Amino acid sequence: MMLGDSKAFSGFSVDDIAAARTFYDEVLGLEVTEDNDMLTLHLAGDRAVLVYPKGEQHTPASFTILNFPVTDIESTVAQLAGRGVTFERYEGTPMETDAAGIFRKGGPLIAWFTDPAGNVLSVIQLD
Repeated sequence: MMLGDSKAFSGFSVDDIAAARTFYDEVLGLEVTEDNDMLTLHLAGDRAVLVYPKGEQHTPASFTILNFPVTDIESTVAQLAGRGVTFERYEGTPMETDAAGIFRKGGPLIAWFTDPAGNVLSVIQLD
């Protein structure tokens, strides 16, 4: 079997499966299933991402683990903020964001936020 023919998927850890399920399902509006104390996020395009518990051993990813392409970042950021999402502010850095949390200094417009376990995600406007 060649791995190129395998339907690969990615995964990441969290410290609290219940909090992750609530966040990904109710806040972000993703389809989420649970089996064997692990979650599967069902993303557009028939993509699946495994979310597994690590409890106190969990260390948040220091990089963006999921990027969600959107057509209107302003509206998406406002909607997510209305659902309680707090966008990261990188003041005084090359990735400095505006008051809404959107990076506008070159490249695609992007806004970063974290899940309850501290993992970094983003919404990104691709033209």
